[in-house]
Amino acid sequence: MKLRDLFIALYHWADSESRIVLPGFILLISFSIQIQANTDLLSAKTNGKPVYSVDGENSNDLTLRDAVDLAFRHNPELAAFAKEMRALEGITLQAGLLRNPELSVNVENIGNIQKLSGDINSVHAVTQEVVQQLTTIRIGQLIELGGKRAARVNAALLGEELAAKDYETKRVEIIARVANVFTEVLAAQERIRLAEETRQVAQNVVNTVTKRVQGGKVPPIEETRVKVGLSTTRIELEQAQRDLVGARKRLALLWNSSSPQFGKALGNLETLIVPPNFQMLEARVLDNPMALRAMKNIEQRKALLQVEQTRRIPNLTINAGVVHHALLGGNTAIASVMVPLPLFDRNQGNIKDAYQRVDKAVDEQTALELRLKTELAQSYETMSAVWNEINILRDEVLPGAKSAFHVTSRGYELGKFGLLEMLDAQRILFQNQLLYVRALANYQRLVNDIERLIAAPIDSIPPNY
Repeated sequence: MKLRDLFIALYHWADSESRIVLPGFILLISFSIQIQANTDLLSAKTNGKPVYSVDGENSNDLTLRDAVDLAFRHNPELAAFAKEMRALEGITLQAGLLRNPELSVNVENIGNIQKLSGDINSVHAVTQEVVQQLTTIRIGQLIELGGKRAARVNAALLGEELAAKDYETKRVEIIARVANVFTEVLAAQERIRLAEETRQVAQNVVNTVTKRVQGGKVPPIEETRVKVGLSTTRIELEQAQRDLVGARKRLALLWNSSSPQFGKALGNLETLIVPPNFQMLEARVLDNPMALRAMKNIEQRKALLQVEQTRRIPNLTINAGVVHHALLGGNTAIASVMVPLPLFDRNQGNIKDAYQRVDKAVDEQTALELRLKTELAQSYETMSAVWNEINILRDEVLPGAKSAFHVTSRGYELGKFGLLEMLDAQRILFQNQLLYVRALANYQRLVNDIERLIAAPIDSIPPNY
């Protein structure tokens, strides 16, 4: 199955926690579309059941789609970014809340609540009335002026969008890492297949030489030479097996699994995408979530500048309440208005800081776009070179090496060629087969890297050839 089918499943799979799966981002879920899988064979094996069990009870074959899905659901780095997004939702909620009113209770001359007695015009009565207990109850409300709350909410919302872009960037990175390690697993499996074929060919050569030695046609030293070559192929097989074990472990760790529980990785390294047009690639690199984040960062910095500018305007505090006279038994209404005078602090320093950070965000965007274009140019040049290498190996080198080996092997059996000629042809064939597998793996990794940079499948761009 092509990984392009991922975008359908993953669009419905994305949980409410992310809430950022945009239509444009769905394209990048079809990352590494060049890696093909035999879906029909897999469906026949599994009878329509899932091909991989996370709990490890069933060891089934693994497709790239399964690996990406597992990484999305269990990778701790991605989970951390999702939690950051939920945390910023709380920041936005807090930014939009009104200030709480304040209740103030003030009691003066506590305890002087005795009623007046005798001559109320006497000096004692007048003194008692003057120092009577007064209870003042006030309620104050801060009123923000100049659009401060709206500016804070706008900045907080842009902060959420920045976190969403970070989440998208991490998803792209996870897809690229899974695709690269999955390619390593496929390459290691192919190396094991080649190593086993090589060992079998070497064993056939040993059998042929042994027969000629027993027939007295060649000296015994030739049998020793070919047995050394057979031992070398065994070493190569063991090395390929160790590389496969390591690649499988690295792949399982991407979804936080201590050990791989899957069977074989399904894919075909020889399914290649022709290098696309570079100018169109360069235009698409600005759709990368990192580039979009840099643009969104400028917007947030401008929003923060607006927040600082609104703080130049002083706020208004309104107080209202009553004063209770304990001796007289009456209540008096009171009210007040407080406004700070912006004589010295007009938030000049914070406004200057915000202006500079806007300019800094613009410079960072320019630097990021330059870096992305540089990485794209380097990857594209290398990919074009590897593409030519693959074509030469496949169309010229490997057919010639196979033909030369078969001719020298048959000629050695007939006594027309010596052992050295046959061993040299065998060595050249084995080396070029390994070079071909490595070139295929390198090409797939370069395609993965370019798809990471453009955040889209590379076959969506017209080919260059």
